[in-house]
Amino acid sequence: MPLIQLLISCVFIFFVLYAPQPLLAIFAQSFSVSPATSGVLMSITMVPLAIAPIFYGLLFARKNPLDILKKAMLILALTSVLFALAPSFELLLALRFVQGLTLPAALTAMTGFIGQQYSGMQLQQNMTRYIGSTILGGYLGRVLAANFASWFSWQSFYYLFAFSLFVLALCIKPQRCQRPEQAPASPKAYLKPLHNRLIVRLFGCVFCMFFCFAALMNYLPFILQDMFDITDSKTIGWVYSGYLIGAVISMATPRLNQYFNNSWRWLSTLFAMYCMTLVAMQMPFLSVFLVTFTLFCACMFMIHASAAPLANKISDAPPTVTNGAYVSFYYSGGALGSFLPGLVLQNYGYHAFLFSLLLVCATGLLLTYMTYRQGTSMT
Repeated sequence: MPLIQLLISCVFIFFVLYAPQPLLAIFAQSFSVSPATSGVLMSITMVPLAIAPIFYGLLFARKNPLDILKKAMLILALTSVLFALAPSFELLLALRFVQGLTLPAALTAMTGFIGQQYSGMQLQQNMTRYIGSTILGGYLGRVLAANFASWFSWQSFYYLFAFSLFVLALCIKPQRCQRPEQAPASPKAYLKPLHNRLIVRLFGCVFCMFFCFAALMNYLPFILQDMFDITDSKTIGWVYSGYLIGAVISMATPRLNQYFNNSWRWLSTLFAMYCMTLVAMQMPFLSVFLVTFTLFCACMFMIHASAAPLANKISDAPPTVTNGAYVSFYYSGGALGSFLPGLVLQNYGYHAFLFSLLLVCATGLLLTYMTYRQGTSMT
C-alpha cells in the first residue's frame, strides 16, 4: 500500500470522528435535545477510543494490518450512510458507538502498517506525516461538514466521504502485506507504565489537556451562537481554522523545548499559557475570543507534541504499551470533556463553563509544576 494512499485514507477516517462536532447545534435543534445531550455524540465515540486500543493491540498483534484497515473502512462507510439517514437521535448514538469501536481498529492498523514497513529515520518521518494527516483530517472534517450544512445539507457531506471511504477501501490490497511475526504482549504489560510515578503524572496532564480541548471544540457552536450571535454553520466552521493555525504554530515545539532545557518546566509554561487563554476568553469580544482560541489550540498541540515523546523517554515499558496507555488517557479526557462541561454550560452559562475548564487545566499545571519543582532528572 503506497504511503500516500494510507495518508489520504487517514484524512477521510478522521472525517468520521470529527464531522459531527460543528453540527451539534443542528442536531440539538433537529432532534429536540439539549446541548449536553448532543455532545454525547462525541463522547460515545471517544469512550471506545479510550479503551479499545489496548485490546486491539493484543487482538491484532498477528493479523494483517491492511486486511483490518480495509474492513474497518467499509464499516465506517456503511455506518456514515446510515448516520445520514437515521430518523432518531437514539439511532445516531448507536451508530456513533459502532464507529467508536471501529475507529481504533483502523488507527491501530495504520500505525501498525507504518511500524511494520519502515524503520529508522524513515519510520520517524512517515509517522510524522501520519500525525499531520490526522490533524488535517480533524480540521477539514469540521470545516467541510459545517460548510456543506450551509451550502447543501449536512447529510450530503456524509454521503460524499462515505463514498470516498468505500472507494479507498476497495483499492487496498491486503495480500501485499505480510503478517507481523512478533508475539503479542500480555494484558498485564499494559499496566506496567502505571507503576512509574512520573508516567502517571504525565498521563494525568494529558487527560486534563484533552478534556479542556474536547470541551471547547465540542461546544464552540453553542458558544458562538449564544455569546456572539453567530448562527450560520459556514461561519462557525471557519472559526475552527484556529485549530489549523494552532497546529502550524506548534511545529516550533522541538526547538522551544530545547531552549527550556527541561521538559517539565516547558510543560508547566504551556499549561500556564493554556490557563491564561481560558481566562482571556471570559471577555465578551469576538476578536479576543478568536485570537485566544488560536493560542488555546497551539498550546494543546504543543503539550501533545511534548508529552508523547517524553512518555516514551521516561517509560520502561515497550513502546506499544506506553503509547497504548497514552492514547487511553488522551481519549478518556476527550470522552468526559465532550459531555460533563456541557452540563455546566446549559445549567450555569458560558463563564461557569470556562471556569470549570480552568480548574481542570490548573490541575494539569499543578502536576507538571510539582514535578519540575521536585527537581526530577527526567527531562
